[in-house]
Amino acid sequence: MNAPQIVQKLWNYCDLLRDDGLSYGDYVEQLTFLLFLKMADERVALGESRVVPKGYEWAALVKEQGEALESKYRDILANLASKPGMLGLVFRKSQNKIQDPAKLTLLVKELIGPEQWLELGADVKGDAYEGLLEKNAQDVKGGAGQYFTPRPLIQAMVAVTDPRPGEIILDPACGTGGFLLAAYEHLAAKQLDRDQKKHLRLKALRGVELVDSVVRLCAMNMLLHGVGAMDSEDDLPVLRADSLAGPYRPAVDIVLTNPPFGRSSSVNFTTEDDESGSDALTVVREDFWAETRNKQLNFLQHIVSCLKIHGRAAVVLPDNVLFEGGAGEKIRRKLLSSCDLHTILRLPTGIFYAQGVKANVLFFERKPADEKAWTKKVWFYDLRTGSNFTPKQNPLRRAHLDEFVACYKAADRGARKATWSEKESKGKWRSYTYDELVARDKCNLDVIWLSEEGDEDDGMGTDPSAIARSIIDDVQSALAGFAELEAGLKHVRKS
Repeated sequence: MNAPQIVQKLWNYCDLLRDDGLSYGDYVEQLTFLLFLKMADERVALGESRVVPKGYEWAALVKEQGEALESKYRDILANLASKPGMLGLVFRKSQNKIQDPAKLTLLVKELIGPEQWLELGADVKGDAYEGLLEKNAQDVKGGAGQYFTPRPLIQAMVAVTDPRPGEIILDPACGTGGFLLAAYEHLAAKQLDRDQKKHLRLKALRGVELVDSVVRLCAMNMLLHGVGAMDSEDDLPVLRADSLAGPYRPAVDIVLTNPPFGRSSSVNFTTEDDESGSDALTVVREDFWAETRNKQLNFLQHIVSCLKIHGRAAVVLPDNVLFEGGAGEKIRRKLLSSCDLHTILRLPTGIFYAQGVKANVLFFERKPADEKAWTKKVWFYDLRTGSNFTPKQNPLRRAHLDEFVACYKAADRGARKATWSEKESKGKWRSYTYDELVARDKCNLDVIWLSEEGDEDDGMGTDPSAIARSIIDDVQSALAGFAELEAGLKHVRKS
């Protein structure tokens, strides 16, 4: 079977389980546990070392029937959750959410059991699992869309960042691992020697994720793509942690990420009297330029701290990061001065499963301390104006980003040429100097130079559906902002 056929087969079983109240996310999580056990069993059959302790392996599970099978499954999950290394990473806080023994039997003995998963190859297994994760992201009620960045956007970001053999790539908000695996595919396509291939598989990719259930999805996603070692105790490709709690060490060559949406941040603290608490308002770190409760501004500062000198980053951030005053202005000025912020890609709305998101991709390099600002010129590409995307009916495709990739000129940024001019007023690619940008009110980087077709005649020539889509996006964005404000006020009242 090919990847789409496997995805369809796996997904067909989900409908049977939804009657028991399982969400799409619960289903994918249970598949993750069972796939890990089955592949570990296949590796033993091939003569490789045993990863899962005897008595808790696939063979011990499949010999049971009915309620005994369900009881054994719970026992296996509880035992493996306490193990170190990749086992503990995948099974941490695992629970059986399939309460009907008959349906669990169906999964174990008819869906997972008959297939030889190791024989399918990393591409097929990995693509199949990615397909499940995307279907899960489409389940808006489950909220999984926040973890799923459109793959065409990821691929374009990786293409222009151009990871090189031997480099370390970090995603400090890795979700299910999309950025890391795109970097893996980019590097795997190059001519690599034996040591470089080993480094790519075991050392090159690092992710940090806060949510246990997502950590396991990421770990399994990477394993199915051939990244990491199933029996590894060290050098785990993904770490469960709060990225904003402290700097990531050692510093890395590249950061590729789409930090979580939302403004509120929380940080645990301990007082001098050893009393613990939580502050949901600001993140205070000595290596940060400013204190703020804006999660994206904090992630931006964190990303800079993660990079080696001359390390490079490509980061998806919402519009407010470009224009918010106070701490936002201070952070933007420091970013322009301390780093070379050379490119901003204005993203269209309607490309994320979370609605109402207006975002950009910032591309920059960290630089050593200097009295002069490192940013000389910022190039902007406007993919938003005139675009009308939806995740299902009209999704963003890689071809939509071809012009941006060509304009970016990753091999020689000095050769960039604007497509906008006074004569070519519809050009999507142009630059502004450092002096022009810092002179703007609050150092506003939300630069707009294109207008929607028909703007000059009060919209009479604009497609009504595009107007409606824009209004919906604005309302949804505003509602999300009000929800965040309400959450902050609740915290203040409780304090």
